[in-house]
Amino acid sequence: MKVPQVLQSLPDSDAKVLLRVGKENRYSRRDVVVHEGDVADSFHIVLDGRAAVRVTTPAGENAIVNILGPDSHFGEVSLLGRSDPRRTASIVALEPMRTLSIPAGVFRELRDRNPRLEQLVSSILARRVDELSAQLVESMYDSLEQRVTQRLASLAEIYSTSSAVVTVPLTQDELSQLVGGARPSVNQVLRRLVDEGVIEVRRGRIIISDLEALRRRRD
Repeated sequence: MKVPQVLQSLPDSDAKVLLRVGKENRYSRRDVVVHEGDVADSFHIVLDGRAAVRVTTPAGENAIVNILGPDSHFGEVSLLGRSDPRRTASIVALEPMRTLSIPAGVFRELRDRNPRLEQLVSSILARRVDELSAQLVESMYDSLEQRVTQRLASLAEIYSTSSAVVTVPLTQDELSQLVGGARPSVNQVLRRLVDEGVIEVRRGRIIISDLEALRRRRD
């Protein structure tokens, strides 16, 4: 198996140990990979496919807060070494997908013997904090139009193919959850992008037909 990007900073010997003890998992569309609140006992790397990160809101509803693609990872909380860590979100497959799950105990044992692994865990956690901080700043200070265009540009990278046209297979409700906006307001932003020829909105998907224009609006 090719060494996943997140492990490439490790010496080959350590990366091979993690790959050897890792388990390849296969999921079908809409399968729940992990449940929010379950014991976090493994770190997952997405090998292929895409998944939604879902959390429970204070009102008891489910909301999508992120989309993971190949080379993404989740379960960092299991690497912290605290007792009885719990999953902070549910991960739901949006399409057939594979993950490599590495037992947290093995990760911790290697980390105790190898400073490089300690650095890797610190780097993984730091990146996640940076992502969450950026999302918080975005939700507090960016306009809804900015949030929609930024999120669509990010999704275009996750769903990119060799074609110049990118199809994002998410509903408008799911996009509204991702940007933290009411669906009617998000629809208004999408209609403006449609009128400008940047996107097309179809049933259950958004087609980005002018990616460069979308990126210019984001930047």
